[in-house]
Amino acid sequence: MKYIRTFNESTNTSEIEAICKKYNIKNYIINEDDSIDVDGNVDLSHEKLKVLPLKFRKVSGNFDCGYNQLTSLEGAPQSVGGDFSCYNNQLASLEGAPQSVGGDFSCSSNQLISLEGAPKRVGDKFWCYSNNLKNIDYLPKYYKELDISNNPISKILDLFTKLNEYGFISNRENKDLIMDFIDREMIQQDILLVNRLVEFLDDIGKPKSREELIELLKNNYTIR
Repeated sequence: MKYIRTFNESTNTSEIEAICKKYNIKNYIINEDDSIDVDGNVDLSHEKLKVLPLKFRKVSGNFDCGYNQLTSLEGAPQSVGGDFSCYNNQLASLEGAPQSVGGDFSCSSNQLISLEGAPKRVGDKFWCYSNNLKNIDYLPKYYKELDISNNPISKILDLFTKLNEYGFISNRENKDLIMDFIDREMIQQDILLVNRLVEFLDDIGKPKSREELIELLKNNYTIR
């Protein structure tokens, strides 16, 4: 069922309706700024889109615009109740992405060099593997799980995970701790700088000798 405003209608209303019909978008409201709210899911994946065909404001369910040719998220909803996916596009930026996502957020397999524009809050997993990220500035403050593998920053986060497994770091989802860990630049040109790692663990109250760390990590890293 479709709900449309009945006053002060825009001359674009019929065009918006036609686009919604084309992409099987139902249960929507056209707002005064010609954006739409959708009570349900929106699936725009695999449509060879270079731009989003409508301006969305709120989507109560999932929003999927993956497997297209998008270079911008202009027009994406600012609030998504379920999952949001812009997986496998040509995005260099997350500007325009929703700021609140109730489920998973996936921006993997793009060309991102920064997470600027990322949601402030993600209810479940934050997926951004296979991009060109060298830092995690603008990482959401709230999320349950992070996958940032296959990025230039991945080796540092892999080390963070390894230390978590050994019990040196108890909360691998603490953003401030991750940021401090990254700022120390403990891996350079594929070489683990153990002295910096020792200093980091001392500072967070998890001391470990250089020799013990080398013994634990020597099979995974080239060490200096």
